[in-house]
Amino acid sequence: MATGMLLVCGLALFLTIKSNLLHSQQFTISFQRPSDCSVEQFYDISSQSCVKCGPNQSTSATGLSCECVTGFRVLATNGASITCQQCPLEKPAVTEDGYGCILCPGSLTEQGTCQCPSGSILVERDVQGNPLEEARCEVCNGAEPALSAPNSYGDRCQRCQASLINTSQSCVCGSNILVSPPSIIHVCVMYGFKMKYKSRASVNHMSCFSWFSTNLYSSAAACLVYTNLTACQALGNMCVMNMHSFSSVANDACGLYNTIFRATAALGSTQDISYWRANLPWLYYGDQPGLANRVLQTEPLPTGFSFKGRNRVQKLHNTFEIIFYKRNRSSSSRTFEVPGLRSGELLPKSSPVSVSSTCAVVFSHGYSCFAFSLSANSITYVSPLFYDVFVDLSRGEDRRLLPLPTRNLNQEYNRKFINQGECGRGYICFKSFLPQQIALGVLGGVSVLYSLVKTASWKRRIGSPLIDMETVLKFLLFYAGDLANVFFFITVGTGLYWLIFYKAQHFVSVLLPLPGLQEERFVAYVGCAFALKTVQFLHKLIQQLSVDIFFIDWERPRGKANKTIQGTPSPVSIWRTYFVANEWNEIQTIRKISPTFQIMAVLFLLEVVGFSSLALRDPWSDLQRPPQSYAPPYSLTLRYGLAATLWLCIGLLQIIFSSAFHERFVEDKIRQFVDLCSISNISVLLLSHRCFGYYIHGRSVHGHADTNMEEMNINLKREAESLCGQRGLLPNTDTQTFQISITSRLRLQYDRILEPLSRRNGPSRLVDAASGHPFDQSTKAYHTMNRFLGSVIDHAHRDMEYVVRDKLFFERVIGMEFLEPMDKSIFYNDESHSFSDVLFYGNEATLLIFDTLFFCVVDLGAQSFILAGVLTYVQQMIFRLIRNGIGRRNLANKTLVDQRFLI
Repeated sequence: MATGMLLVCGLALFLTIKSNLLHSQQFTISFQRPSDCSVEQFYDISSQSCVKCGPNQSTSATGLSCECVTGFRVLATNGASITCQQCPLEKPAVTEDGYGCILCPGSLTEQGTCQCPSGSILVERDVQGNPLEEARCEVCNGAEPALSAPNSYGDRCQRCQASLINTSQSCVCGSNILVSPPSIIHVCVMYGFKMKYKSRASVNHMSCFSWFSTNLYSSAAACLVYTNLTACQALGNMCVMNMHSFSSVANDACGLYNTIFRATAALGSTQDISYWRANLPWLYYGDQPGLANRVLQTEPLPTGFSFKGRNRVQKLHNTFEIIFYKRNRSSSSRTFEVPGLRSGELLPKSSPVSVSSTCAVVFSHGYSCFAFSLSANSITYVSPLFYDVFVDLSRGEDRRLLPLPTRNLNQEYNRKFINQGECGRGYICFKSFLPQQIALGVLGGVSVLYSLVKTASWKRRIGSPLIDMETVLKFLLFYAGDLANVFFFITVGTGLYWLIFYKAQHFVSVLLPLPGLQEERFVAYVGCAFALKTVQFLHKLIQQLSVDIFFIDWERPRGKANKTIQGTPSPVSIWRTYFVANEWNEIQTIRKISPTFQIMAVLFLLEVVGFSSLALRDPWSDLQRPPQSYAPPYSLTLRYGLAATLWLCIGLLQIIFSSAFHERFVEDKIRQFVDLCSISNISVLLLSHRCFGYYIHGRSVHGHADTNMEEMNINLKREAESLCGQRGLLPNTDTQTFQISITSRLRLQYDRILEPLSRRNGPSRLVDAASGHPFDQSTKAYHTMNRFLGSVIDHAHRDMEYVVRDKLFFERVIGMEFLEPMDKSIFYNDESHSFSDVLFYGNEATLLIFDTLFFCVVDLGAQSFILAGVLTYVQQMIFRLIRNGIGRRNLANKTLVDQRFLI
């Protein structure tokens, strides 16, 4: 399980720990340090546990093996254990190798071996290797010509180092300076001489290659044949320094490791972990690369973490203790280090490992990893050090450790990088978005079908059976709007899910998406929703700005009492038409909600009440926090979920208040406009498509509307007391609003009347010079259209008849008429006043979602709710001015009302 210092910069702490719902293989191990072992136990570097020594044995000086006690020799060994036997009285000392007994020429050491004076070597065997009956102490000759001294083991004389001889002409440095560069050889230099060494990083780098070439195959052979623990650990370290990479060629470090792993299957496993072979370090999750992500999510952890209540106050289950298990390159030394990496703390500066991100180690803060960095200049060791990283899950007397997985971006398998794919930014692929992507696929397919129905309905309403490029473009526009709704509801649902279940959980069951790729993907979904919704909004805006509209005036002259010209009755007043046109102009941009109140209410809740604190990455749901308390970064997912939810909730509350109270008891401008049409004796024809639109029947039941105040009040009183007919289009009905599907014949006649005006606005070469003044043309076209449409409503044209019927339920659901108007137009009763679809009022859902996405997108980009609110207000004002300005111009052109009277 060796994790090299060279790989520490790629370490990803597995902080996505949960109790029951987050699944992860139970890889926890018993927590034992070398210091926990008694004098009769040694620390097994293979199993990372204390093992009792055999009879007549004690722990070695390193604590990593057993050795025979004083006066006992090694009788037998199998590489992993030894058997000891006491030496006889005639040979009380033990040889240096520990396998024989011998008589000493002098005193004994504390370890029971022979001791020679300084400058002498101990000779226990002859030149053939046969053991002597009695050991001898031989003095090394340090003068010419031998110039020898005892070697580091004290078992033979060897020539002194060249720097000693060259400096003092002997094996003693004398009054000169003995220095120790990064190597095992001492160097004697003259006093006052300054030696410049190569950087330690380069020396270590060069020594690593030498160490590889010297020890690779010998370590593999010793590990496989003799089960030498140190050799097995050294081989594992070589594999780590090779970035855990291997290929089909099995003669590299990792290839040899895997060969031994498969060959020693009969030895069993360590710590009940099937991937941890006995006597071998644990390097892989399985025998194939890429299995860790799947294996680590199979079973829940045995430790629960809590956020709320008593545990939160005492901080018992929401902080981590990080433990480093350190060893050198040859695994001859192993120690545990607890660097103090706790809540709100960092690694000490004196530690060789430094944290490059100032973030607290508090459970559930959502950090994908803590990045550790190591510079070459900070290395203070001759040999590289290796660290295994654990989380201490100890509770009371149960000391347990969780080995933290490492993600090596440079790991190769058959010369392919296997950790740089879709899950490259997090060790474990986060599956939280999987249900939402599934939902996107299903709802995306449904939206395709719905868009096809919309396209078919549009084709029927324009009276065109052909499928051309315009049809394809229209389908794409419809699909953009439907797909935007899919993206929006999935992202809002996802953000709301984490906002509710993450902040409200008592025990850990839900974790946030990790920063980086996971949140970037979520933000990309939000961006797609906004882009598509913008396309839909602009499409609807263009449709509203090009609606055909005409006011049918039913008023007729009342006799010939007042004549301006002999034989001609008094003209009908135009002011009623102007008044209705102005009212229509005013309601073009009214909405069911107040946009200004919407923005102010959202900003008040977020910034003043403190709802913005719910978007922090910690699990607490406190709205107000002390200024000195630790503030984790914001979660983009929570920030979007919070902002979108508040915006939608306040908008829906406004809509409910407007529909249930304001429109019933205060003012309903849509119904008031219909009443105004009846009082003014004016009907309204709206054509949103070539052969489809809306009709508001405003014909007065009193016959006249051009009257004085007294007569008007009398008429209203008679109507209130049901002393006159009803306002409906059909006798004895009150239905005044209709959806209409007109025949192509009726539409052609409508266009023919307006054709002179179209030519007038076209190129000058098409204008008929004999047609008269433009104002005269408009007046003539207005009267002609008024008489024509009035006669159609009165059934005066047999070839342009219409029938009145109710829409089927399914027709209302899918927004498509099943009957095609061939010979007769069809008027559908419409109690819901759906003519508001050509106004802002009837598109409140689109506007509300567009404003929500605009606010959230600006906030996700700028991380400022206030800026998002200001820009949203500016955006609303701009589109309102566009809708009012161009809509008024379109109203003047289509109704033939002078634009100067639209105020």
